[in-house]
Amino acid sequence: MNARIIDGNALATTVRSELAERTAALKARGVTPGLAVILVGDDAASAVYVRNKAAACEKIGMHSLKFVYAADTAPAVVFAKIAELNADPAVHGILVQLPLPKHFDSDAILDAIAVEKDVDGFHAENVGALVQGKPRFIPCTPYGVMKMLESIGTKIRGAEAVIVGRSNIVGKPMALLLLNQGATVTVCHSQTRDLAFHTRRADILVAAVGRPKMITGEMVKPGATIIDVGINRLPDGKLCGDVDFESVQKVGAAITPVPGGVGPMTITMLLANTLEAAERVVMEKIK
Repeated sequence: MNARIIDGNALATTVRSELAERTAALKARGVTPGLAVILVGDDAASAVYVRNKAAACEKIGMHSLKFVYAADTAPAVVFAKIAELNADPAVHGILVQLPLPKHFDSDAILDAIAVEKDVDGFHAENVGALVQGKPRFIPCTPYGVMKMLESIGTKIRGAEAVIVGRSNIVGKPMALLLLNQGATVTVCHSQTRDLAFHTRRADILVAAVGRPKMITGEMVKPGATIIDVGINRLPDGKLCGDVDFESVQKVGAAITPVPGGVGPMTITMLLANTLEAAERVVMEKIK
């Protein structure tokens, strides 16, 4: 029997409908949630992501701003724009699309964003809050993964969770979120010996390394829930994840597809964070 497919598109539609209602309620009080996105360079994939984020904002009634700079733009220009947006009360969330050109200090750019507008959750202060189990903003992809696990009733407390990948964007915050909910967490990476030994123990397996189909059916525990965060383009132009969907689907209990899995939820949770930032502003005014 094949594993249940966790439909990210369907879940995203449901969540976005709820966000649209909350957005309408805020607008009725005179506040329109606003997201500003900064893109530096001409990376095609990044341009698509930025376009999709702006479209998603507009669709649920939010306001979006987009600022595009050439790859050779001086960092000082971007720092100045971030400072301007930090001071703009109509902007509740600021996102700098990664990766940035090599002459940029990405950490410095991310830390220049006001913590209360850091809807990606990458500012050092927000990372620290997540470590303490008191997050202001949860990084969007791990946030989306947690929503997907919740949607199918996955038991996290006491579960063995294995994450393949240790990036600051997905792997590390994913580990913290699962740990905070009571899972026993193992993080694997390029230096891990005998990767399959660890993945075969996982009740919840999250793959986020950017290597096409590296997780195969023989590496998965029967009945596991498999979350595929990877998105890779094959030589024939087709997209695939870090998980070999065909073989793993025959072993696991639930699995996310690529495309149509985690991707739609990542953008959805960006909207959720932006809306929450705007709601906090309103609540502060009431106090």
